[in-house]
Amino acid sequence: MRLDGKAMLITGAGSGIGRALAVACAKQGARLLLVGRRVGKLEETRALLPSAELGTILRADVTQGPDRQAIRQTITDNFGRLDVLVNNAGVPCVGPLRDTGDDELQCLLATNLLAPMALTRDLLNLLRASETPRIVNVGSVFGDIGHPLFAAYSASKFGLRGFSDAARRELMAEGIAVTYVAPRATHSETSHQFDHLIEPFSMTVDSAEVAADQILSAIRRDARSSYARGAERFFVILQRLAPRLIDQALGQKVPAQPPTRGRGLGRQSS
Repeated sequence: MRLDGKAMLITGAGSGIGRALAVACAKQGARLLLVGRRVGKLEETRALLPSAELGTILRADVTQGPDRQAIRQTITDNFGRLDVLVNNAGVPCVGPLRDTGDDELQCLLATNLLAPMALTRDLLNLLRASETPRIVNVGSVFGDIGHPLFAAYSASKFGLRGFSDAARRELMAEGIAVTYVAPRATHSETSHQFDHLIEPFSMTVDSAEVAADQILSAIRRDARSSYARGAERFFVILQRLAPRLIDQALGQKVPAQPPTRGRGLGRQSS
């Protein structure tokens, strides 16, 4: 897919992957609706675009129905259609499951799973108005590999991957494509929450720009799915073929009493 002139919505566009993706897509000529919860951050993102005219900003919380309606109306008023929907907004949740409260679980699932499902549903008519409609769901390799101390986060991304597969098959006859992208760990405003786990679990942490390039490449190739290159892709395959090996490799690195350091719910990508 060529992005020149395409109408594109990116949620969580105020920082991290969303910001980097907005800049990359604007350089390809896409017309963007940048959605997030902090107007100041969205304005910073728009200032990085080749032309401010390529970016419309809208403060919205994608977990809230009235805000999703505002998104739909803004797209209708500015573009009249939607060519690419990027469900990128998300929150992390790091730490032992025993210390994760109900409010954290509810907020995590509302943001990472329920909001993309609801926003996709709410924007289907605008996607149908496009000649080349595509939904892009930004997941994680943890949506294939259930990672210790990321239990709730992994569950939300497993759900997003399942939703992507089901929606792809349901919408295929209408010509609406669905792409699932699984970056690996990425530097962001909230990545400090798992700094203490990087060395014990031998994590590779990418820049937001690397993840954005992965997403952009998947869109341009009309890919069904895209996984980060490197060891993580190998482990995704190994998880499917020999999950016990992954059990042993990751499980043995978790202490009997995992520290609570780093636990908590981060800010929704803005």
